[in-house]
Amino acid sequence: MLNNIGLPGILLIAIVVLVLFGRGKISSLMGEVGKGITSFKKGVSEGTAEIDEAANAKDVTPEDEKDKA
Repeated sequence: MLNNIGLPGILLIAIVVLVLFGRGKISSLMGEVGKGITSFKKGVSEGTAEIDEAANAKDVTPEDEKDKA
């Protein structure tokens, strides 16, 4: 069903959405989506930075306590 929509169908859907929600609501919604994507990318980069930091951390356990574990 969805593979037969084509350009006229997409334009019709876009016009209906614009009439129902209005230009202001759609632009604010897209702004929120952009903020969400930015926040997601920031979280992912912070997570990978933490993983890299943990992998590069030095072992500061004294030598005599390493044998006990």
